[in-house]
Amino acid sequence: MASTKKRWSQHVSETSDALDLTKGVFAQSDPKRIARSLKRSAEHSDHRKSDPYRSAMSMLTFYINRAGHTLGDARKGKLERAKDELRALFGKAARPHVGEASKTPAKAAAKGSR
Repeated sequence: MASTKKRWSQHVSETSDALDLTKGVFAQSDPKRIARSLKRSAEHSDHRKSDPYRSAMSMLTFYINRAGHTLGDARKGKLERAKDELRALFGKAARPHVGEASKTPAKAAAKGSR
């Protein structure tokens, strides 16, 4: 039972009918290919409950969060770049990455004037 419980997220990724993912999509090395594959899957899915962008981004975020500590820094970086590519494919605004300056210019200026 422990091994079954441990791998529930893998089961969800493999059997979810929200998106029909291409086998090995998250193992690809090119963030653009990952994003294009997720976009294609989301746009062709008849089972998704939200718009294609949200479905694709949710599946990618789910994978990153569930893979957690088993993802190396380089692999996680590629998957984070795939998020950026996905945003670009759907015409969404880019978001700053964790660790990057996320302050608005006004807040940064106020902090610098102290």
